[in-house]
Amino acid sequence: MLCASSSSFGHASMTMASSPLSRFVGTTLRFDHPGRNLITTASASAYPLNKDSPRPKTYKEVTKPFRKIFAREISTQSKDDDISIAKALLYIAAEDEAFLAFNREMDAMSFVKENQSDSEEELETVQDQSYPDSEEHLLQLDGKSISEWLSELDAISKEVEAELVSRDIGCHSVQILEAVNTVLFDTRGFERTSKRLALDPKYSYLHSVLNSRCGTAFLFSVIYIEVCQRLGLPIVGARVGEEFLIWPKTENPEELFSENSGQSLFAIINGRCVDDPGSMASDLTGKSLLGLDVATNRDIIGIALANLIRVHWRRASKPSPGLMLTSPLSQLNNTSVSNFPLLRPQDLRLAIAAAERLLILEPLNWRLRRDLGMMHYYVRQSREAIQELSICIAFAFDEEEAKVLTLFVEKLHLLSSLKSPFGSDRLAVR
Repeated sequence: MLCASSSSFGHASMTMASSPLSRFVGTTLRFDHPGRNLITTASASAYPLNKDSPRPKTYKEVTKPFRKIFAREISTQSKDDDISIAKALLYIAAEDEAFLAFNREMDAMSFVKENQSDSEEELETVQDQSYPDSEEHLLQLDGKSISEWLSELDAISKEVEAELVSRDIGCHSVQILEAVNTVLFDTRGFERTSKRLALDPKYSYLHSVLNSRCGTAFLFSVIYIEVCQRLGLPIVGARVGEEFLIWPKTENPEELFSENSGQSLFAIINGRCVDDPGSMASDLTGKSLLGLDVATNRDIIGIALANLIRVHWRRASKPSPGLMLTSPLSQLNNTSVSNFPLLRPQDLRLAIAAAERLLILEPLNWRLRRDLGMMHYYVRQSREAIQELSICIAFAFDEEEAKVLTLFVEKLHLLSSLKSPFGSDRLAVR
């Protein structure tokens, strides 16, 4: 059952000469501070380049090709119906996985530099990578290409077809949706994450949900939409309070609320929240359903990105309980802008990436641009912070907030002109 809350690579091959580094073949290295306990993880290439291309030196060089592919998919020149929600979400995951792989390999480099006497010679050996030479090889997630992950959705739809044949029933929307539920939750054993696990980012990426069969209810709604689309049953959705609800496209919405075997079709799709008095979904009727703003494909991709911003920010700010993105703005008169809270840089960088992609979809969303500017401030990227916040001021509808942002930007200009940690490459997220 679904009740989705809207709030909520190809492997690198190494050729190594006989040396102390040989014991690390097939793994990447990471050590935590302060104990510097070594952790090994599966190796993955983060470099979308040809063999003759120079090795990327920053995460932006690594993620740029992925961002271009995502932007192409959601291009404003494309009709909304032609945009694949599943493809876009998989492109998002591929970019984030490339960033994480790059970080792991940079950790390995740092370890080698600190622990090997012949570091220059050894590093040349580590850089002997096999680079993907096509888009298909570039976009690898857990050893599968994008087309292979899309085939997972095709396989689910075929299982639903088989379920319908086995029941010897027709293709009425009720029967199709019941069969989808049977395949997803009974046959394949999918389940929604608990609130505690919902904060784990892996449950917010489509390929991880398909692989682990556990994820957020919102992503189950996406799977529902994709599977039913393959079966010729269009599914639409809308935000209702904190929920994202879906239903089959129909000219007679009242039929969605007619009970069949003790349950309405609307409840079959959206699950327990329909009967929860605390949920706005419990008050919906066929008439009120007509008044909802049906989400476009771009909107649904935007919800997925907003969820990623939320999840990654929560993880990034965990060392500083209660910290909000806008906290420095509300405490501007009492706190120096050079006082930075303790944050997890890798999670913060992932939140920034999600916000940047969402801005491609919503370029005039000034609050989103403000949040992005504040995230750049937190990672001490002065130029980016000032740029985003200045644009935000121009678009802001709230005059009082525009004044606060203006004062904050003035202080950032002053701070960045001084010799301070702000804007230091040494302290910025890689």
